[in-house]
Amino acid sequence: MKEYNPHEIEPRLQLKWEEDGLYTVDEASDKPRKYVLEMFPYPSGDIHMGHVSNYTYGDVVARYSRMNGFNVLHPMGWDAFGLPAENAAIKHHSHPAKWTYDNIDTQRASFKRMGFSYDWDRTVVACNPDYYRWGQWIFLKFWEMGLVERRNSPVNWCESCGTVLANEQVIDGRCWRCDTEVQKRDLTQWYYKITDYAEELLQDLDQLAGWPENVKQQQANWIGKSEGANVDFALVPLDGTADASAETITVFTTRADTLFGCSFFVVGPEYDKLDELVAGTENAAEVLKFAEDARKVSAVERAQGDREKHGIFTGRYVVNPVNGEQVPVWVADYVVADYGTGAVMAVPCGDQRDFDFARKYDLPIIPIILPEDDPMFESLKAEQGRKVTSVDWSEAYGAEGILVQSGQFTGMKGGKHSEGEAAIVKMLEEAGKGKRTTEYRLRDWLISRQRYWGNPIPAIHCPDCGVVPVPEEDLPVLLPEDIDLAAGETLANHAGFVNTTCPKCGGPAKRETDTMDTFTCSSWYYIRYTDPHDVHAPFTPERANAWMPVDQYIGGIEHAILHLLYSRFFTKVLRDAGMLSFDEPFANLLCQGMVLDSHGDVMSKSKGNVVSPEEMIQSYGADAVRAAMLFMGPPDKEKLWNDDVVPSMLKFLNRVWRIVHDLVGKAGDDTYYDPSVDDSNAHKLAMQMKRERHRVVGKVSEDFNRNSFNTALAAIMELANATATFLRVRPAEHRMNCKTGGPLCQDVAETLVKLIAPIAPHMADELWADALGNQGSVHDASWPEFDASLAAADEVELAVQINGKVKAKITVAAEAPEEDIIRAAREAVSRSLEGKQVVKEIVVPKRLVNMVVK
Repeated sequence: MKEYNPHEIEPRLQLKWEEDGLYTVDEASDKPRKYVLEMFPYPSGDIHMGHVSNYTYGDVVARYSRMNGFNVLHPMGWDAFGLPAENAAIKHHSHPAKWTYDNIDTQRASFKRMGFSYDWDRTVVACNPDYYRWGQWIFLKFWEMGLVERRNSPVNWCESCGTVLANEQVIDGRCWRCDTEVQKRDLTQWYYKITDYAEELLQDLDQLAGWPENVKQQQANWIGKSEGANVDFALVPLDGTADASAETITVFTTRADTLFGCSFFVVGPEYDKLDELVAGTENAAEVLKFAEDARKVSAVERAQGDREKHGIFTGRYVVNPVNGEQVPVWVADYVVADYGTGAVMAVPCGDQRDFDFARKYDLPIIPIILPEDDPMFESLKAEQGRKVTSVDWSEAYGAEGILVQSGQFTGMKGGKHSEGEAAIVKMLEEAGKGKRTTEYRLRDWLISRQRYWGNPIPAIHCPDCGVVPVPEEDLPVLLPEDIDLAAGETLANHAGFVNTTCPKCGGPAKRETDTMDTFTCSSWYYIRYTDPHDVHAPFTPERANAWMPVDQYIGGIEHAILHLLYSRFFTKVLRDAGMLSFDEPFANLLCQGMVLDSHGDVMSKSKGNVVSPEEMIQSYGADAVRAAMLFMGPPDKEKLWNDDVVPSMLKFLNRVWRIVHDLVGKAGDDTYYDPSVDDSNAHKLAMQMKRERHRVVGKVSEDFNRNSFNTALAAIMELANATATFLRVRPAEHRMNCKTGGPLCQDVAETLVKLIAPIAPHMADELWADALGNQGSVHDASWPEFDASLAAADEVELAVQINGKVKAKITVAAEAPEEDIIRAAREAVSRSLEGKQVVKEIVVPKRLVNMVVK
């Protein structure tokens, strides 16, 4: 038997797989199709342990599916545009393309060294013109469908990155990429109108039975559907006179039932008509200065409930539409204009932020909803005129209750979707002062980026024709290669790029110099994999519909409201464009947990705590690294890295190597069977091994089907242990080989190799050919079958309890009738039963017998 040497086996087999085209997809195959995909990486350097875990999970699913008779599509590519490449190029006086492609070459080599079963003929690289051309084509298609808009609005600005960010890319008020605090600026930018699909994106979450519930909940929360009403507050003229045609300010509220408690009115610092609102007031300059300062604080920070709130009275009033009372208008920094209309009716008795603000600025707190056991309830319910405008409360009362001090609605139940809310909205609608409506937290996707290394937006600015699309025949709009980023050159000042002619009038014009958000590249790449060489379209609908949706998608949960939401949006738009026949891109989603260092910290190069996969491979081989990553825990949970796991897995793989050779009599001359030895005990162990073979195949199959890779590997270890027990029998001091087991030994050997193949593909393929003498690759072999009846044990061990305490254990036939089990149990504990009366006997099948005595 030759020694297991992963450093010789793995490179040799990787080359053979590539030469044989083992993982190249056969489009003509009549096998059922399965699409397995991991989120493609950003080429920021060599792979790390997070990559290893993510892509090993996908590779196991792909290989297992292939052995189960599927024609598997398992591609790989790179999400190659973005700031890291541009910043690295500036730092090293290089070009982003060189930095990117060098890193891609490094990562590709590492992926191949890991033995991942990718169809490299389908590689997609986002910065290749033959890919980003179609990203521009899709932009034009969106534009044609009315889903592209260019407008001036407050945007998130990252000073460090020198670009704007979408709302989804601001995490706790900071840039998702560099963690710099985000500012608000007014800029003219390009948007994808994702809000047109808000309701469908929300409702179709119910279709995603194969997604983790926490991901679906994050998306539902981000879409943020709220049912309520728009309420119009008439703005009181500066002279205080009534005016039927007065301008109105509209607010959205889910609690119209609390309108009688509105004691002041608030607009946010970004309110777009603030200048007009305060024009002519005595403190206009002071108000505008306050708003300017407040806008410098991030929206997320301002919205935090425990932050001290600040405000300023504008000098203006609005009329409460339910009672005609005038309430003062304030500007406050706890109101964010990203939701609703940017104006809020403040009801301090029912909202804690309004409550805190009212206390700070001595504004009325009018109780208008109370529980029936409140001491004020009876008097306020009976009182129709407003008497109480302040309360001795420590906090707001936000729960449901009964309306008080609410005019004709007093006594009705209050709360969301309550009797009182419905009645007040109906009254507002009849009076023309309100309307039932639905609002969403989701905002349109800001795709403009003020950087070079991105997909150019295919638009042209003509002084006569306005903004016009680049004709399809002129795509792609290529990024100029002769740009000097280190010298501060940008697309906006690159004359060769920016100067062009208008496709409508032929006159001089300027190209759009913003590039697209990198998430536009990753929002459809999975479809391009189905038809990567099409030069006439982004993909052929027939090919995309034949493979899609992705059967198993694997990646990080950090993309729950970024990539995953955007991809769902793209899919629905392309469906409506007649290019796709399905609603959702990913049928099943696995979000892998992060790999932490031994102290529980996230691995990062800056911390110096990164474990290099390449170093581990050089020491122990790729199969051992793969097995270690799978064994460390459930794929969706965080995993603490342990340096001891990889050598332990190498030891286990060596054991499997030896066992397989032992099973087929190739481990050495000292293992030959001695026919003079009584093999009755060996026969019993062989039957136990046979049961384990069928049980473990069933267990591993079930575990792989539910992506429980660590328990699948543990089950394979159990079969190896059972087999090793059989092989260790040494009657008459002679070790016995598998001639005692006959065909069973060959079957168990092949089964072990097949079971380990998705996990340790190199070793399994070597054993398949060298030890077992098979032709072809084990990865083309069929998955082992199992018989549940053969997996059932002939005998089972049961605990015997008396009053809940274990007194003995018995071994009985697996299908023994209950009376035989009780008889055996009584015999086993006969001494303990002396002098006692058995009141009750309980048999828990295949587990225990409990006797209740007194």
